[in-house]
Amino acid sequence: MTSALPADRFASSADDRLPWSGLLALALAAFITILTEALPAGLLPQISRGLGVSEAAAGQLVTLYAVGSLLAAIPLTLLTQGVRRRPLLLTAIGGFLIANSVTAVSESYGVTLVARFLAGVSAGLLWALVAGYAARMAPEHLKGRAIAVAMVGTPLALSFGVPAGTFLGAIIGWRACFGMMSGLTVILIVWVLAAVPDFAGQSAGTRTPLKSVFTRPGIRPVLFVTLGFVLAHNILYTYIAPFLAEAGMVDRTDLVLLVFGIASLFSIWIVGVLIDRLLRELTLISTALFGASAVALWIWGDVPAVVYGAAAVWGLAFGGCATLFQTASAKTAGPAADLAQAMLVTVWNSAIAAAGVFGGLLLARFDVGAFPPSLLVLLLATFVITLVSHRHGFPRHHWA
Repeated sequence: MTSALPADRFASSADDRLPWSGLLALALAAFITILTEALPAGLLPQISRGLGVSEAAAGQLVTLYAVGSLLAAIPLTLLTQGVRRRPLLLTAIGGFLIANSVTAVSESYGVTLVARFLAGVSAGLLWALVAGYAARMAPEHLKGRAIAVAMVGTPLALSFGVPAGTFLGAIIGWRACFGMMSGLTVILIVWVLAAVPDFAGQSAGTRTPLKSVFTRPGIRPVLFVTLGFVLAHNILYTYIAPFLAEAGMVDRTDLVLLVFGIASLFSIWIVGVLIDRLLRELTLISTALFGASAVALWIWGDVPAVVYGAAAVWGLAFGGCATLFQTASAKTAGPAADLAQAMLVTVWNSAIAAAGVFGGLLLARFDVGAFPPSLLVLLLATFVITLVSHRHGFPRHHWA
């Protein structure tokens, strides 16, 4: 029986090349993960009618997914540190196949909620794996770029996958959309078996305890920066419709988000090209750009041209941020990258949940005018933490 491909042999076989086929398989996994999470949001009316529940109840399909991801990431990563990586990756992908297939045929609201929770658990495990997996597949000097390629499925899903799924749902039905997701997942499983190498898990003697990873120099700044940036983003993203309504642009929400999505794709390309040399600088620039966008919306948020421009700048700031934070986490954690990624997933999902609550409170008590200054407070803290974390987390680049 032949052994799995070792990481060193895989990387050394192409010192100056990326393993594109394997990385694109990981990108498709990310695409399916995000699309599975977000697709119900665009199909709520059809889902509520199909399951015989209110739209508010149908919205809990998104909530249960997030809860599953939030609860599973760290425990599952701890429990599976010694498991070989490709079987574990295929297990996570298989969870999506089961969950989306059940969602496509289920007539029961309760069964569908259980399926969505399973999908969230699969997402928590997959997100903990992807960045470290991509880094292990690439030569040392291209690890950041490899993570960027693996993460390209995220903005693609948000910018094009969700709108396309919503459009198709109106034509072929929401159940067929989830069925198509299952078909895409079968293709992904075959692709992973053909193109993604296997790696050993960590032996019992080399596993790092959770506390040791959390207290490792640089990990806490990366987690804090992730929390602040993602919280600021999701406050604005979650409540973009009421914000635009104040400016008389609620009927242009789709256009504003399209501008944001296109800029996000451009951003992830820039980050992919430069991240291995300019991780710290790109993080600072992204935070500053997001801050500039918030200032523009604060002062001229009722001017359509400014809103479109601010959305583009916001997209440039956000598109590559997942790659930046995951790369910073992976490089800082070293051999404990998967566990650090699990922490990052937990913080990311916590920020999404907190944004819904915090943004709702701001909206109820102060109206949408409170959003931009609140974002600026979060982004200023994020910028300062990045700036001072010049030795660990977001180190200065030492030029040869």
